[in-house]
Amino acid sequence: MNCHQYYPVDIVNGPGTRCTLFVSGCVHECPGCYNKSTWRLNSGMAFTQEMEDRIIADLNDTRIRRQGLSLSGGDPLHPQNLADVLQLVQRVRAECPSKDIWMWTGYTLGELTAAQREVVDLINVLIDGKFVQELKDPSLVWRGSSNQVVHHLR
Repeated sequence: MNCHQYYPVDIVNGPGTRCTLFVSGCVHECPGCYNKSTWRLNSGMAFTQEMEDRIIADLNDTRIRRQGLSLSGGDPLHPQNLADVLQLVQRVRAECPSKDIWMWTGYTLGELTAAQREVVDLINVLIDGKFVQELKDPSLVWRGSSNQVVHHLR
């Protein structure tokens, strides 16, 4: 998996202060997407063990309290991202049990494969659905178009 961008302190992508990881790779390529630079699987840099360790350390850093981890992209549920994303969310659950995990994906909950569902079963909130330019609504919280759904899973 490639990481397009990592923000160790973020207040935009989810509630509270968070760590946010934008992964590379998206099959949806939604017209009007604000993050087209993340579509290619090879954009950004390799997601390494060191990056994973840094995310865990940042989540546990008591100097800046983070509410949780946000995963966006690209698409964290892109088939080529699944193994690394699963490992990361499993580790967050084990080593940062008080933190929540939010995820944005172009897939809908009903479209998920068993492997994608394995990841989603470990997160707190899933914002699903492709961005639809004709349904864009700047007044929406945590989503760009009205077809997208915020699922509070745990």
